[in-house]
Amino acid sequence: MTVHVGDRISVESERTGQAPRAGTVEEVLAATPARLRVRWDDGHSSVFVPAAGSARIESAPAVKPRSRR
Repeated sequence: MTVHVGDRISVESERTGQAPRAGTVEEVLAATPARLRVRWDDGHSSVFVPAAGSARIESAPAVKPRSRR
């Protein structure tokens, strides 16, 4: 799994009735195994080490350069 700063991450809850967590990767602390600093959508941040199959990573949208006229 290749993760970059700005990618979105979502993690399903392990408990019934608890909402999934989602956030933005702020820093990649280690590549293998992945250690990420994540700013969660509820405002707090934490160091997250995803277990196999526990997280879904969505690449940050590519920024297109503005055309000059």
